[in-house]
Amino acid sequence: MNPKRLSKKARCGAVLPLVVLIVLLLVIIGLGVTGLGLHSRLFAIRSADSITARSAADAAVSDAIFEMNEKLKVKPWNNSSLPAASNVALLDSDAAYDYEVAENNGIYTVEGTGRAGISVHTVNGALRLASPFDYALFTRNTIELKNCGKVDWYNNKPGDWPLQVGTTSTAAGDITLMNGSTINGDVLVGVGGDPEVVINGHAGATITGGTDSFTYIPPLPPVIVPNPVASMSSGGQITNSTTISASGKYSGINLGNSIVLTIDKPVTLYITGDVLLSNSAEIKINSGGSLVMYVGGSVIGNYSAGFNNTTANAKKLGIYCLDTCRTVLFKNSSSFYGTIYALNAAVTIDNSANIYGSVVSDSFILKNSGRLHYDAALRDRTVNDEGVRFSIKRWSEQ
Repeated sequence: MNPKRLSKKARCGAVLPLVVLIVLLLVIIGLGVTGLGLHSRLFAIRSADSITARSAADAAVSDAIFEMNEKLKVKPWNNSSLPAASNVALLDSDAAYDYEVAENNGIYTVEGTGRAGISVHTVNGALRLASPFDYALFTRNTIELKNCGKVDWYNNKPGDWPLQVGTTSTAAGDITLMNGSTINGDVLVGVGGDPEVVINGHAGATITGGTDSFTYIPPLPPVIVPNPVASMSSGGQITNSTTISASGKYSGINLGNSIVLTIDKPVTLYITGDVLLSNSAEIKINSGGSLVMYVGGSVIGNYSAGFNNTTANAKKLGIYCLDTCRTVLFKNSSSFYGTIYALNAAVTIDNSANIYGSVVSDSFILKNSGRLHYDAALRDRTVNDEGVRFSIKRWSEQ
């Protein structure tokens, strides 16, 4: 046999297993890469589904809160037929969600569930009633405390979040604190604003809490007169001492010196024009009475005149100014227990006057030695109160 031919056959026999091994390694590597790609794709799909399911659950809770706030617009509140929905399609996706609102001993909760592919995400939340009167003072523009003016609070409890004064403005100097003035709490300025620019504090001015900017603009709902009183015939102008025990609509209130208008029952009044109180005149709320007043014109109380809320309960008196109201003024030595909601009005509390309650307005001036005492009990609202809205108090996810 030829030795050279034998050597050549031997070499060919040795190369073949090596080729097979290389091919097997390449197949294994290829399968591994394919598997890795498949695993990565499945992971990406599951992650995308998880994110979409979470978004769907958030949308479910948002829808539930929206529907609850729509229900609030109908007075009195109806606790039956709380919002619920199932298999609602999430916009621009294949996801869907369900939600249900429940009530237990006056506490409302919402559960929202989102589904995308095999992913399911659930958000549970407890709701609270938020109100513009969560703030001691809130304006859309300027706040000015003259010399020795003070904002403090009462009826606060241990664990309450601090008293807050705020404006949506970010303009320089829109909060002015003159000599000796005090805010016993926090001060907030408009979204993106710099408190050091917006707040102009003079010598001796004090803010006991912190200063910051809002992270969002708190909702300020428009004033809408309830249809039952808006559709009434006008009773004309009230000028004489009288007692009102039923809701009604009037063209104005113009009380001369020392004239008294008495409210002895829960009453809603719609005043299409001005409310003018001459020296020592008053609108008096007796025990057993309460007053919600919608005003189209100005509200002006002269010296020692004003609203005499004998209950000393700020929840028993609410003044809601329509967009046509531009001025709310309480002069020297008057005291007011209640709330003022006047989005387009300049509210002025004159020298030594006292407000016990809360004010929401376009602008606000507290003159020398004037006082705004915030009633922290205003944070405890009911579904039938004006201007309230549902928001999330706390939540959990799974």
